[in-house]
This record gives sequence, C-alpha cells and structure tokens, in this order.
Amino acid sequence: MIIDCHGHYTTAPKALENWRNQQIAGIKDPSVMPKVADLKISDDELRESIETNQLRLMRERGSDLTLFSPRASFMAHHIGDFNVSSTWAAICNELCYRVSQLFPDNFVPVAMLPQSPGVDPATCIPELDKCIKQYGNVGINLNPDPSGGHWQSPPLSDKAWFPIYEKMVEYDIPAMIHVSTSCNPAFHTTGAHYLNADTTAFMQCLTSDLFKEFPTLRFLIPHGGGAVPYHWGRFRGLAQELKKPLLSEHLLNNIYFDTCVYHQPGIDLLNTVIPVKNVLFASEMIGAVRGIDPETGNYYDDTKRYIEASKILSAEDKHQIYEGNTRRVFPRLDKLLKAKGQ
Repeated sequence: MIIDCHGHYTTAPKALENWRNQQIAGIKDPSVMPKVADLKISDDELRESIETNQLRLMRERGSDLTLFSPRASFMAHHIGDFNVSSTWAAICNELCYRVSQLFPDNFVPVAMLPQSPGVDPATCIPELDKCIKQYGNVGINLNPDPSGGHWQSPPLSDKAWFPIYEKMVEYDIPAMIHVSTSCNPAFHTTGAHYLNADTTAFMQCLTSDLFKEFPTLRFLIPHGGGAVPYHWGRFRGLAQELKKPLLSEHLLNNIYFDTCVYHQPGIDLLNTVIPVKNVLFASEMIGAVRGIDPETGNYYDDTKRYIEASKILSAEDKHQIYEGNTRRVFPRLDKLLKAKGQ
C-alpha cells in the first residue's frame, strides 16, 4: 500500500470559497455575515471535486490512500478572531470528513485547528476532541505562526502549546507542523513562508528539551523539512555547541519528514541525510507546484517517481517510506487499516 501523508482539499467546490469570502466581508459588516447553514454542498459535488482531481491522479500515479486535511493556505488563521476561525475550521473539517465517508478506501481525515493570533491554543481543544471522537481523524495540522508570516507566537517549545501536546499524547496522534497563507509581503506563501516555517520549527525543537517533557510527542515536518536536510551539518554543529545530545537521540525519535520535494536530487539528498525511519511518503497533490518539469516531462509533484528511481533505497526502504513509517507515526491510521484487514 502507498499512503500519501500530506494531502489538502485544494479542489473543494467553489461554494466554499464564496462562503469564506462572505465571512471575511462580515468581519467588517456583521449584517452580511453568513450562517453556516447558508453553505450548501451536496455529496455529488464533493464526489465530482474528488473523482476528477485527487482520486484521478492517485490512480494514475499509483498511490492508494491519502491523509486528507483542509487546504493549508485557506486556514488563514490571521483573519478575524477566534469565533471566525472556529466556525471556518469546523466547516472545513466536516467537509474532509464527508470526503472520507464517500471514499473510505482512499481518504482519511486530518484536522485543522481553529487557531487565532494571541489566543490561548487551549481554545482549540474542543474542535480537536470532536474531530478525533466524531470524525475519526488520525492527526492534526498545527500552525506555529497563526499571525500569517509575522511570527508573533511563542516557539513550539513554549508551555503555551502544552495543552495541545497533552491532547496529542492522550490520543496518540501526530501533528504536521504547517503554516498557512503569508500576509507578510516579504514571504511568498509557498515558496518562502512554508519552507521558512519548516526550518524554524525544527530549530525551535533543537534549542529546547521539548521531547524530554513529552517523550511520545510526534511532529511531521512537511516539504522535506525545508532547509534541514541540506544544512544537516549546521544543525548538528549548533546542537553540539548548545550541549544538546546527538540529533539522532535529541530529535529523531520524535520528528519526521515527508517527501514533498520536487526533484530527484532533492529526494536523494533527503534519503541520504535523514534515516529512512524518519521519512514518510507524500506528494501534497494537488498543491503548490502543479506544473510539468520540462527537464523530465513529468509532473513535479509526482513524487513516487523519485522514490522509484532512487538508487540508494532498497525495496524494504521503499516499503517503509510508502507505508510502514506512516502506520507507525499515525497509530490510529494503523488501527483503522488493521480493522479492515489491511
């Protein structure tokens, strides 16, 4: 089985975006604020949005199952207040759940949280509880920068985040550390802000003793870890200067990386530097990079091609990246698949 651990609902029906635009307008003019009941998306519309997009490409490219969360750039936690974010998160999470019910063999939901700048992360817990208990979500996405590129939140090692971590430990779920839209013109959302955040999250963990406090906590850093694999020597050296343990002990029992790296040399570097046990297959399809690479004639985000073409990965390595590691990092997913005899 090939499991894609990083999929977003980027192809949701247009009605969702229209409702969101109305909600944003309602922040300034409460008289036009839409009601949740105003959003009407049928099962047929959901099926069409998936069958003609994600599911079609999954079949063409040979993946079986996608861990499916709301569109990352649409989380936009910096917009409005907690009530705005809470309503929006609930709508988006319900849609991903509905997709998982319509296509139970192909999609499993992962939740966004109703984060808001300056608001206690503990306020996210009711939505987290609901998604785990009612929707069967197997993980969450955690935004380390709800401000949208201004980095006003404390680092991930700060105790402000601990209520979320305590719930993660209780439910035995991982978090993908994933920012949303950048509203800072200095940081392009997908080309800079995402990769900055991946690198920043890793460094915040490196400089702390977070995983001594929460030894079973698991973070998945997307997009191949940002700059982390490329600058592994720098991080090793910084850890040494800070009198931290070796990174294999300090971080690699708790931090994992996905394969959303869109060229062969990048995938080869990732799998040369980072132990196989810490790499999970992902494509972020249909996501930030949707075009065809003129050098290869293939889609940039067809990451399975890079894994298959690798000259350093054994068949067992590939199995672990495609399936084994994801089932270990997402034990609720493993339990769900075993219940189906898989």
